[in-house]
Amino acid sequence: MATGAVQHSPNEAPGTMVFPKLNGNLHNREKQLVESLRPSPRSSNPFLITERQDEKQLCISSRSLHVSDFVLVKTLGTGTFARVWLARLKDQKDKDKVYALKILRKADVIKLKQVEHVRNERKALAAVIDHPFITTLIASFSDEKCLYMLLDYCPGGEIFTYLRRQRRFSEEVSTFYAAEITMTIEFLHDIHGVAYRDLKPENILLDADGHLKLVDFGFAKQVDNRETYTLCGTPEYLAPEVIQNSGHGLAVDWWALGILIYEFLIGQPPFWDQNPMRIYEQIIEGRLRFPPNMPPAAQNIVSLLCKTNPSERLGHISGGSTRVKSHPFFQNVIWDDLFYRRIKGPILPRLSHPADTGNFEEYPDPPDLRNMNIYTEDLKKKYEPLFSDF
Repeated sequence: MATGAVQHSPNEAPGTMVFPKLNGNLHNREKQLVESLRPSPRSSNPFLITERQDEKQLCISSRSLHVSDFVLVKTLGTGTFARVWLARLKDQKDKDKVYALKILRKADVIKLKQVEHVRNERKALAAVIDHPFITTLIASFSDEKCLYMLLDYCPGGEIFTYLRRQRRFSEEVSTFYAAEITMTIEFLHDIHGVAYRDLKPENILLDADGHLKLVDFGFAKQVDNRETYTLCGTPEYLAPEVIQNSGHGLAVDWWALGILIYEFLIGQPPFWDQNPMRIYEQIIEGRLRFPPNMPPAAQNIVSLLCKTNPSERLGHISGGSTRVKSHPFFQNVIWDDLFYRRIKGPILPRLSHPADTGNFEEYPDPPDLRNMNIYTEDLKKKYEPLFSDF
Protein backbone atom coordinates (compact mmCIF):
# COMPACT_ATOMS: atom_id res chain seq x y z
CA MET A 1 0.00 0.00 0.00
CA ALA A 2 1.24 3.44 -0.84
CA THR A 3 0.43 5.17 2.41
CA GLY A 4 2.61 5.10 5.49
CA ALA A 5 2.22 3.24 8.77
CA VAL A 6 0.02 4.41 11.61
CA GLN A 7 1.48 3.91 15.05
CA HIS A 8 -0.69 2.41 17.77
CA SER A 9 -0.53 3.73 21.30
CA PRO A 10 0.08 1.08 24.01
CA ASN A 11 -2.90 2.56 25.87
CA GLU A 12 -5.25 2.02 22.97
CA ALA A 13 -7.31 -1.10 22.36
CA PRO A 14 -6.19 -3.31 19.48
CA GLY A 15 -7.57 -2.14 16.17
CA THR A 16 -7.78 1.51 17.22
CA MET A 17 -6.14 4.00 14.88
CA VAL A 18 -4.00 6.74 16.42
CA PHE A 19 -3.57 9.72 14.16
CA PRO A 20 -0.46 11.91 14.09
CA LYS A 21 -0.71 15.46 15.33
CA LEU A 22 -1.65 17.64 12.40
CA ASN A 23 -0.21 21.13 12.12
CA GLY A 24 -0.95 24.15 9.97
CA ASN A 25 -3.98 25.13 7.97
CA LEU A 26 -6.66 22.81 6.56
CA HIS A 27 -4.75 22.28 3.32
CA ASN A 28 -1.58 21.15 5.10
CA ARG A 29 -3.53 19.06 7.60
CA GLU A 30 -5.28 17.14 4.84
CA LYS A 31 -2.01 16.53 3.01
CA GLN A 32 -0.50 15.20 6.26
CA LEU A 33 -3.54 12.97 6.69
CA VAL A 34 -3.12 11.52 3.20
CA GLU A 35 0.56 10.85 3.91
CA SER A 36 -0.03 9.16 7.25
CA LEU A 37 -3.20 7.12 6.86
CA ARG A 38 -3.59 3.50 6.01
CA PRO A 39 -6.31 0.98 6.95
CA SER A 40 -6.20 -0.24 10.53
CA PRO A 41 -5.54 -3.94 11.28
CA ARG A 42 -8.39 -6.23 10.31
CA SER A 43 -10.58 -7.95 12.83
CA SER A 44 -9.50 -11.39 14.03
CA ASN A 45 -12.61 -12.67 12.29
CA PRO A 46 -12.34 -11.97 8.56
CA PHE A 47 -16.10 -11.67 8.18
CA LEU A 48 -16.82 -9.60 11.29
CA ILE A 49 -17.17 -6.13 9.83
CA THR A 50 -17.22 -3.25 12.31
CA GLU A 51 -18.14 0.35 11.66
CA ARG A 52 -15.49 2.67 13.09
CA GLN A 53 -15.41 6.41 12.55
CA ASP A 54 -11.61 6.46 12.42
CA GLU A 55 -11.65 4.04 9.48
CA LYS A 56 -14.16 6.23 7.67
CA GLN A 57 -11.61 9.06 7.75
CA LEU A 58 -9.46 7.09 5.34
CA CYS A 59 -11.59 8.04 2.34
CA ILE A 60 -11.76 11.73 3.15
CA SER A 61 -13.76 14.03 0.91
CA SER A 62 -11.26 16.87 0.79
CA ARG A 63 -12.16 20.53 0.43
CA SER A 64 -8.57 21.72 0.15
CA LEU A 65 -6.54 19.13 -1.78
CA HIS A 66 -5.80 20.08 -5.37
CA VAL A 67 -4.22 18.31 -8.31
CA SER A 68 -1.39 20.85 -8.09
CA ASP A 69 -0.38 19.21 -4.79
CA PHE A 70 0.75 16.18 -6.79
CA VAL A 71 3.40 15.33 -9.33
CA LEU A 72 1.79 13.30 -12.13
CA VAL A 73 4.51 10.79 -12.96
CA LYS A 74 3.08 8.45 -15.58
CA THR A 75 -0.23 7.28 -17.02
CA LEU A 76 -1.25 3.86 -15.66
CA GLY A 77 -4.48 3.47 -17.60
CA THR A 78 -7.07 5.29 -19.67
CA GLY A 79 -10.78 4.99 -20.34
CA THR A 80 -13.45 6.82 -22.28
CA PHE A 81 -13.77 9.55 -19.66
CA ALA A 82 -10.96 8.94 -17.17
CA ARG A 83 -7.19 8.66 -16.90
CA VAL A 84 -5.27 7.08 -14.02
CA TRP A 85 -1.86 8.50 -13.10
CA LEU A 86 0.97 7.37 -10.90
CA ALA A 87 1.26 10.35 -8.55
CA ARG A 88 3.15 11.54 -5.50
CA LEU A 89 2.76 14.56 -3.26
CA LYS A 90 5.08 17.35 -4.39
CA ASP A 91 6.63 17.84 -0.97
CA GLN A 92 6.97 14.10 -0.33
CA LYS A 93 10.61 13.27 0.41
CA ASP A 94 10.14 9.52 -0.02
CA LYS A 95 10.04 9.08 -3.80
CA ASP A 96 8.74 5.52 -3.42
CA LYS A 97 5.59 6.73 -1.66
CA VAL A 98 3.19 6.90 -4.58
CA TYR A 99 -0.51 6.67 -5.35
CA ALA A 100 -2.87 6.03 -8.23
CA LEU A 101 -4.76 9.23 -9.00
CA LYS A 102 -7.90 8.75 -11.09
CA ILE A 103 -8.91 11.92 -12.94
CA LEU A 104 -12.37 12.23 -14.50
CA ARG A 105 -13.35 15.25 -16.60
CA LYS A 106 -16.79 16.46 -15.52
CA ALA A 107 -17.87 17.46 -19.03
CA ASP A 108 -17.01 14.01 -20.41
CA VAL A 109 -18.76 12.25 -17.54
CA ILE A 110 -21.92 14.23 -18.29
CA LYS A 111 -21.77 13.86 -22.07
CA LEU A 112 -21.33 10.09 -21.81
CA LYS A 113 -24.16 9.86 -19.25
CA GLN A 114 -21.88 8.40 -16.59
CA VAL A 115 -22.81 10.68 -13.68
CA GLU A 116 -24.65 7.95 -11.79
CA HIS A 117 -21.85 5.43 -12.37
CA VAL A 118 -19.20 7.86 -11.13
CA ARG A 119 -21.22 8.66 -8.02
CA ASN A 120 -21.81 4.94 -7.42
CA GLU A 121 -18.08 4.27 -7.73
CA ARG A 122 -17.16 6.87 -5.12
CA LYS A 123 -19.94 5.65 -2.81
CA ALA A 124 -19.02 1.97 -3.21
CA LEU A 125 -15.30 2.51 -2.63
CA ALA A 126 -16.03 4.54 0.50
CA ALA A 127 -18.26 1.74 1.81
CA VAL A 128 -15.90 -1.19 1.21
CA ILE A 129 -12.77 0.35 2.70
CA ASP A 130 -10.09 -1.88 4.23
CA HIS A 131 -10.68 -5.16 2.45
CA PRO A 132 -7.42 -6.90 1.50
CA PHE A 133 -8.47 -7.54 -2.10
CA ILE A 134 -10.15 -4.22 -2.95
CA THR A 135 -8.36 -1.03 -3.92
CA THR A 136 -8.34 1.56 -1.13
CA LEU A 137 -9.86 4.99 -1.64
CA ILE A 138 -7.59 7.35 0.29
CA ALA A 139 -9.24 10.64 -0.61
CA SER A 140 -11.45 12.31 -3.19
CA PHE A 141 -11.60 15.93 -4.29
CA SER A 142 -12.68 18.09 -7.21
CA ASP A 143 -12.01 21.36 -8.97
CA GLU A 144 -13.70 23.43 -11.66
CA LYS A 145 -13.20 20.84 -14.40
CA CYS A 146 -12.41 17.44 -12.89
CA LEU A 147 -13.19 14.86 -10.22
CA TYR A 148 -10.32 13.06 -8.50
CA MET A 149 -10.00 9.79 -6.59
CA LEU A 150 -6.71 9.06 -4.81
CA LEU A 151 -6.17 5.30 -4.55
CA ASP A 152 -3.44 2.96 -3.37
CA TYR A 153 -0.98 1.94 -6.07
CA CYS A 154 -0.75 -1.71 -7.17
CA PRO A 155 2.62 -2.07 -8.93
CA GLY A 156 1.98 -5.55 -10.35
CA GLY A 157 -0.31 -4.36 -13.13
CA GLU A 158 -3.30 -6.20 -14.59
CA ILE A 159 -3.69 -9.95 -14.15
CA PHE A 160 -4.85 -9.80 -17.77
CA THR A 161 -1.23 -9.11 -18.80
CA TYR A 162 0.06 -12.22 -17.04
CA LEU A 163 -2.72 -14.37 -18.46
CA ARG A 164 -1.96 -13.29 -22.02
CA ARG A 165 1.76 -13.77 -21.48
CA GLN A 166 1.35 -17.30 -20.08
CA ARG A 167 -1.65 -18.08 -22.33
CA ARG A 168 -3.33 -19.93 -19.47
CA PHE A 169 -2.85 -20.43 -15.74
CA SER A 170 -2.18 -23.69 -13.95
CA GLU A 171 -4.90 -25.17 -11.76
CA GLU A 172 -3.01 -24.00 -8.66
CA VAL A 173 -2.75 -20.40 -9.86
CA SER A 174 -6.35 -20.36 -11.10
CA THR A 175 -7.65 -21.70 -7.79
CA PHE A 176 -5.65 -19.15 -5.77
CA TYR A 177 -6.97 -16.12 -7.61
CA ALA A 178 -10.49 -17.52 -7.97
CA ALA A 179 -10.51 -17.96 -4.18
CA GLU A 180 -9.48 -14.35 -3.59
CA ILE A 181 -12.18 -13.18 -6.00
CA THR A 182 -14.72 -15.37 -4.20
CA MET A 183 -13.90 -13.75 -0.86
CA THR A 184 -14.19 -10.32 -2.45
CA ILE A 185 -17.60 -11.09 -3.95
CA GLU A 186 -18.72 -12.53 -0.62
CA PHE A 187 -17.73 -9.32 1.15
CA LEU A 188 -19.40 -7.04 -1.40
CA HIS A 189 -22.63 -9.06 -1.42
CA ASP A 190 -23.08 -10.22 2.16
CA ILE A 191 -21.82 -7.14 3.98
CA HIS A 192 -22.72 -4.28 1.64
CA GLY A 193 -25.28 -5.64 -0.84
CA VAL A 194 -23.09 -4.33 -3.67
CA ALA A 195 -23.08 -5.94 -7.11
CA TYR A 196 -19.71 -5.30 -8.79
CA ARG A 197 -21.00 -5.97 -12.35
CA ASP A 198 -17.72 -5.69 -14.26
CA LEU A 199 -15.59 -8.64 -13.21
CA LYS A 200 -12.88 -9.26 -15.84
CA PRO A 201 -9.08 -9.71 -15.90
CA GLU A 202 -8.50 -6.06 -16.86
CA ASN A 203 -10.07 -4.93 -13.57
CA ILE A 204 -7.91 -7.16 -11.39
CA LEU A 205 -4.49 -5.81 -10.41
CA LEU A 206 -1.67 -7.51 -8.53
CA ASP A 207 0.13 -5.96 -5.58
CA ALA A 208 3.81 -6.42 -4.78
CA ASP A 209 3.14 -9.72 -2.98
CA GLY A 210 1.13 -11.25 -5.80
CA HIS A 211 -2.29 -10.80 -4.20
CA LEU A 212 -5.09 -9.33 -6.25
CA LYS A 213 -6.84 -5.99 -5.88
CA LEU A 214 -10.21 -5.37 -7.49
CA VAL A 215 -10.30 -1.92 -9.11
CA ASP A 216 -12.66 0.22 -11.20
CA PHE A 217 -15.98 0.29 -9.35
CA GLY A 218 -17.66 2.37 -12.07
CA PHE A 219 -20.45 -0.19 -12.58
CA ALA A 220 -20.76 -1.22 -8.92
CA LYS A 221 -24.15 -0.60 -7.39
CA GLN A 222 -25.81 -1.26 -4.07
CA VAL A 223 -28.75 -3.47 -4.98
CA ASP A 224 -29.19 -5.66 -1.87
CA ASN A 225 -32.05 -8.02 -2.80
CA ARG A 226 -33.53 -5.69 -5.42
CA GLU A 227 -33.16 -5.91 -9.18
CA THR A 228 -31.73 -3.33 -11.54
CA TYR A 229 -32.06 -3.04 -15.30
CA THR A 230 -29.05 -1.07 -16.52
CA LEU A 231 -27.15 -2.82 -19.31
CA CYS A 232 -23.52 -2.49 -18.25
CA GLY A 233 -20.40 -4.61 -18.27
CA THR A 234 -18.23 -6.32 -20.88
CA PRO A 235 -19.91 -8.65 -23.43
CA GLU A 236 -17.94 -11.85 -22.69
CA TYR A 237 -18.73 -11.66 -18.96
CA LEU A 238 -22.38 -10.56 -19.02
CA ALA A 239 -24.94 -12.83 -17.39
CA PRO A 240 -28.01 -13.84 -19.47
CA GLU A 241 -30.41 -11.81 -17.35
CA VAL A 242 -28.42 -8.63 -18.07
CA ILE A 243 -28.59 -9.22 -21.83
CA GLN A 244 -32.30 -10.07 -21.71
CA ASN A 245 -33.02 -7.00 -19.57
CA SER A 246 -35.16 -9.14 -17.29
CA GLY A 247 -33.77 -7.56 -14.14
CA HIS A 248 -30.52 -8.55 -12.49
CA GLY A 249 -28.94 -8.48 -9.06
CA LEU A 250 -26.05 -9.94 -7.09
CA ALA A 251 -26.10 -13.23 -9.01
CA VAL A 252 -24.36 -11.62 -12.01
CA ASP A 253 -21.04 -11.60 -10.16
CA TRP A 254 -21.16 -15.37 -9.58
CA TRP A 255 -21.77 -15.91 -13.30
CA ALA A 256 -18.73 -13.74 -14.07
CA LEU A 257 -16.63 -15.75 -11.59
CA GLY A 258 -17.47 -18.91 -13.55
CA ILE A 259 -16.40 -17.20 -16.79
CA LEU A 260 -13.15 -16.08 -15.16
CA ILE A 261 -12.29 -19.55 -13.84
CA TYR A 262 -12.80 -20.94 -17.34
CA GLU A 263 -10.64 -18.19 -18.85
CA PHE A 264 -7.87 -18.67 -16.28
CA LEU A 265 -7.61 -22.37 -17.09
CA ILE A 266 -8.26 -22.34 -20.85
CA GLY A 267 -6.92 -18.95 -21.89
CA GLN A 268 -10.13 -17.48 -23.29
CA PRO A 269 -13.74 -17.06 -22.13
CA PRO A 270 -16.24 -19.84 -22.97
CA PHE A 271 -18.41 -17.49 -25.03
CA TRP A 272 -16.49 -15.62 -27.69
CA ASP A 273 -16.99 -14.17 -31.16
CA GLN A 274 -15.84 -11.09 -33.07
CA ASN A 275 -19.48 -10.03 -33.21
CA PRO A 276 -20.85 -9.05 -29.75
CA MET A 277 -24.38 -10.03 -30.81
CA ARG A 278 -23.23 -13.60 -31.39
CA ILE A 279 -21.59 -13.58 -27.97
CA TYR A 280 -24.94 -12.58 -26.49
CA GLU A 281 -26.68 -15.41 -28.36
CA GLN A 282 -24.16 -17.94 -27.02
CA ILE A 283 -24.57 -16.65 -23.47
CA ILE A 284 -28.37 -16.85 -23.57
CA GLU A 285 -28.14 -20.38 -24.95
CA GLY A 286 -25.73 -21.16 -22.11
CA ARG A 287 -24.06 -24.16 -23.70
CA LEU A 288 -20.62 -24.66 -22.17
CA ARG A 289 -17.96 -26.64 -24.01
CA PHE A 290 -15.14 -28.01 -21.89
CA PRO A 291 -11.78 -29.16 -23.29
CA PRO A 292 -10.93 -32.71 -22.17
CA ASN A 293 -7.86 -31.50 -20.25
CA MET A 294 -9.90 -29.20 -17.99
CA PRO A 295 -10.01 -30.65 -14.42
CA PRO A 296 -13.39 -32.22 -13.54
CA ALA A 297 -13.82 -30.09 -10.41
CA ALA A 298 -13.24 -26.96 -12.49
CA GLN A 299 -15.76 -28.08 -15.09
CA ASN A 300 -18.29 -28.71 -12.36
CA ILE A 301 -17.93 -25.37 -10.56
CA VAL A 302 -18.07 -23.44 -13.84
CA SER A 303 -21.24 -25.36 -14.79
CA LEU A 304 -22.82 -24.48 -11.44
CA LEU A 305 -21.77 -20.82 -11.51
CA CYS A 306 -22.89 -20.36 -15.11
CA LYS A 307 -26.47 -21.52 -14.76
CA THR A 308 -28.58 -19.40 -17.10
CA ASN A 309 -31.33 -19.22 -14.47
CA PRO A 310 -29.96 -17.06 -11.64
CA SER A 311 -32.20 -18.78 -9.09
CA GLU A 312 -30.27 -22.01 -9.76
CA ARG A 313 -26.81 -20.40 -9.79
CA LEU A 314 -24.17 -21.43 -7.26
CA GLY A 315 -23.56 -18.52 -4.92
CA HIS A 316 -27.12 -17.29 -5.29
CA ILE A 317 -28.87 -20.46 -4.16
CA SER A 318 -29.34 -21.54 -0.55
CA GLY A 319 -26.02 -21.50 1.27
CA GLY A 320 -24.73 -18.54 -0.71
CA SER A 321 -21.00 -17.98 -0.79
CA THR A 322 -20.43 -20.76 1.75
CA ARG A 323 -21.55 -23.27 -0.88
CA VAL A 324 -19.07 -21.79 -3.35
CA LYS A 325 -16.17 -21.97 -0.89
CA SER A 326 -16.97 -25.57 0.07
CA HIS A 327 -16.90 -26.77 -3.56
CA PRO A 328 -14.21 -29.42 -4.30
CA PHE A 329 -12.50 -26.95 -6.66
CA PHE A 330 -11.40 -25.05 -3.52
CA GLN A 331 -10.65 -28.10 -1.36
CA ASN A 332 -7.00 -27.12 -0.78
CA VAL A 333 -7.69 -23.49 0.07
CA ILE A 334 -7.10 -22.36 3.66
CA TRP A 335 -9.39 -19.35 3.67
CA ASP A 336 -8.04 -17.57 6.77
CA ASP A 337 -4.47 -17.80 5.49
CA LEU A 338 -5.62 -16.28 2.24
CA PHE A 339 -7.53 -13.43 3.86
CA TYR A 340 -4.68 -12.53 6.19
CA ARG A 341 -2.14 -12.83 3.38
CA ARG A 342 -0.01 -15.30 5.31
CA ILE A 343 1.16 -16.68 1.99
CA LYS A 344 2.45 -14.85 -1.05
CA GLY A 345 0.64 -15.07 -4.34
CA PRO A 346 1.76 -17.57 -7.00
CA ILE A 347 2.64 -14.74 -9.41
CA LEU A 348 5.21 -12.32 -8.00
CA PRO A 349 5.58 -9.17 -10.11
CA ARG A 350 9.06 -8.07 -11.11
CA LEU A 351 9.70 -4.84 -9.22
CA SER A 352 12.91 -2.89 -8.72
CA HIS A 353 11.29 -0.42 -6.28
CA PRO A 354 7.80 0.34 -4.89
CA ALA A 355 7.12 3.02 -7.51
CA ASP A 356 8.12 0.78 -10.44
CA THR A 357 5.72 1.10 -13.40
CA GLY A 358 7.30 -1.59 -15.56
CA ASN A 359 4.23 -3.84 -15.32
CA PHE A 360 1.96 -1.27 -16.98
CA GLU A 361 1.61 -0.50 -20.66
CA GLU A 362 2.82 2.71 -22.25
CA TYR A 363 0.07 5.21 -23.05
CA PRO A 364 0.06 8.26 -25.33
CA ASP A 365 0.09 11.74 -23.84
CA PRO A 366 -3.25 13.21 -22.76
CA PRO A 367 -5.26 14.86 -25.56
CA ASP A 368 -5.13 18.60 -26.10
CA LEU A 369 -7.53 20.20 -23.62
CA ARG A 370 -8.67 22.63 -26.30
CA ASN A 371 -10.30 19.72 -28.12
CA MET A 372 -12.10 18.39 -25.05
CA ASN A 373 -15.70 18.95 -23.96
CA ILE A 374 -16.26 22.20 -22.06
CA TYR A 375 -17.81 22.25 -18.58
CA THR A 376 -20.08 25.23 -19.23
CA GLU A 377 -21.84 27.37 -16.66
CA ASP A 378 -25.16 25.76 -17.64
CA LEU A 379 -23.73 22.29 -17.02
CA LYS A 380 -22.26 23.46 -13.74
CA LYS A 381 -25.59 24.79 -12.47
CA LYS A 382 -27.34 21.55 -13.37
CA TYR A 383 -24.77 18.94 -12.35
CA GLU A 384 -22.43 20.43 -9.75
CA PRO A 385 -24.70 19.43 -6.83
CA LEU A 386 -24.43 15.81 -8.00
CA PHE A 387 -20.65 15.95 -7.56
CA SER A 388 -20.82 17.21 -3.98
CA ASP A 389 -19.56 13.90 -2.55
CA PHE A 390 -16.11 14.51 -4.03
